[in-house]
Amino acid sequence: MSQANGGLAKRISVSGPTDAPWIGILKTSLLWTAVPALAAACVALAGPGINGAFSVAAGWALIVLFFGISLLVGHVVGRKNPSGAIGMFAVTYAVKVVGFAAVLWMVGVPQWLERPWFAYAALGTVVIWQVAEIRAFSRTRQLIYSDAPAGADKEVKGV
Repeated sequence: MSQANGGLAKRISVSGPTDAPWIGILKTSLLWTAVPALAAACVALAGPGINGAFSVAAGWALIVLFFGISLLVGHVVGRKNPSGAIGMFAVTYAVKVVGFAAVLWMVGVPQWLERPWFAYAALGTVVIWQVAEIRAFSRTRQLIYSDAPAGADKEVKGV
């Protein structure tokens, strides 16, 4: 082995799957959406005033609440059943759409709400959240095949 390759070989090590990626994905998505929402709230403060800033914050908070729920469910389920986490994540995604509509219908439109600021903040948050979530998930390592050696009883360990 040459000296050039030997130094590189010492720095690179084998890695396994990412342990419970859900909280990391949640943090990434929160950061990616909070910064533009804060900027939009500052712009809204200069435009329609405090109601505009609160409308941006409400749009952002509602999306974060419902999108964060599915990541938290994935985290909780993934701790006990890692292979079932993505399934529960998908089911929660469908349920939250109904919950989101129900909350909007039950609460109605408060007097202070600036509809365009709320709607654009919510829409922007959804788009940015999805990009952040996909990007963060694509950077996790998922174990597809068990690399554990077969034991004395000829069964594969770790499945």
